[in-house]
Amino acid sequence: KDERKKNNQTPKADKTNKALLGNFYHDKKLLEDLMKDEELVGSETMHVERLQDIIQDCLTSLDTCAKLWSLEKPVAPQQQKRRRPSEQAQFVPKSLNEIDNELTRGNAEASLKKAKQAMSVVQTWTTEDIPNKYELLGSLHSYIGRAFFILGDMDEALKHHRTDLQLAEQCKLPEATSRALNNMGLTFAQTGQFAQAVEFWEQMIPLVDDSLEKTWLFHNIGSSSLKMKQYEEAKHYGIRCLAAAEEAADEKWQLNGNVLIAQAELKTGNIESSVSHFEKASSLARLTEDEAALGAIQKALNEAKQLLPDGEHL
Repeated sequence: KDERKKNNQTPKADKTNKALLGNFYHDKKLLEDLMKDEELVGSETMHVERLQDIIQDCLTSLDTCAKLWSLEKPVAPQQQKRRRPSEQAQFVPKSLNEIDNELTRGNAEASLKKAKQAMSVVQTWTTEDIPNKYELLGSLHSYIGRAFFILGDMDEALKHHRTDLQLAEQCKLPEATSRALNNMGLTFAQTGQFAQAVEFWEQMIPLVDDSLEKTWLFHNIGSSSLKMKQYEEAKHYGIRCLAAAEEAADEKWQLNGNVLIAQAELKTGNIESSVSHFEKASSLARLTEDEAALGAIQKALNEAKQLLPDGEHL
């Protein structure tokens, strides 16, 4: 019984033996199956005990050969790596989780270090090792880009987000493509390159279905348009932001949408419309108990009212 336990090898050891024994591997498996036959080896007769001993001797000889051959022709490291799918399956989510946690806590340098270490490992794998290798590399480039963004290195951030975008498009992954486009937009906006930011964000629009996601996307485009003095575009995206926020029943984004429309209307001389939207935003600020927003909105509202024709201010 103890001898039979020795034959229950781990999958890793079994695959190594298969590589070393070659054609003899099938003979070894047959002998191991015979050892599991209770009718054959379970009896206490001398004849069966002798047969069991013979089988065990053969198995021992094959194991000895395998050990000797392993010294003469060791299994290549590349093959060993391909024989650890369970380790790879555990490594991927664990690494991504650690990287994300560091980034969430604001530890950009630690996140960057972990992401680079993970990338150096993943780059040694083949698509046979892990079929979604390039999707995973894209995620790592995204994390690295975000870390560089926090650290203030926008050139490096753009480089990695651009690589993420290329991999996402190559693998035809809509969510990853949307992620990369957004990060490109955010990075360009951070450096004041609003036209480029809008270009990438507008490419996101067909990829976004969620109403809440649409609200901040339209708001980002509208805010950038406002900064570029493209007031009609700003108003257009403010209206779209507000519609998406109402669809999502999100009062905070309804507030932001109204403020964006009010600012655009003020710039184009539509004072009454501007005042109306500032008032709606003010009501939403009270409803959501956002005191900071309420103070800023009231100030803008009072200034807008001063521009109304005589007799129209409250």
